[in-house]
Amino acid sequence: MILLVDLCYEKNSLSQYEFVHPIASHLESSDFICRIIHFTDVTRDELDLCDKIILCGTALKDNGYAEHLEMFSWIKGCDNPIFGICAGMQVISAVFGGKIVWQPAIGLDRIEIIRESPLLGEPREIQGYHLHSFGVTLPEDFRLLAGGQESVEAFGHRVRPIFGIIFHPEVRNRWILERFANL
Repeated sequence: MILLVDLCYEKNSLSQYEFVHPIASHLESSDFICRIIHFTDVTRDELDLCDKIILCGTALKDNGYAEHLEMFSWIKGCDNPIFGICAGMQVISAVFGGKIVWQPAIGLDRIEIIRESPLLGEPREIQGYHLHSFGVTLPEDFRLLAGGQESVEAFGHRVRPIFGIIFHPEVRNRWILERFANL
């Protein structure tokens, strides 16, 4: 089962239909079982029931998750593959010592994949849909997978199966969701 962690400002918000449900819908149509839970409800029992975890994105001005980073301390001790999308990437960066930085972007943009990885495949250029107010700095023990030091588009932990991307694969690159689900 894939646990989809909703980072939206409140449980069952309308934003969930834009940032969480499309991910669940795509994965379920590809025969993966998903469970959605709000970040304030994550427990050890929930984590023990899943095989993989996706931290989903949020709306542009929805940054409440960043005020509660202590609620994500479980990420450091989790052995399951974890994938952070947009706000989820920001959470992963902050938990591992990186920073959440002002970096607004909206719309389709060119993304340069610079390092081969199980998540994004071989180096090449793709288009991705951005909808974020903040980006991240690269945390220690992570490798840059796409973008550059000034604009981190994707990263992966050097040893553990933990990945983050700042763009939204549920909009333009659903194959990334499948690659993660098949890790």
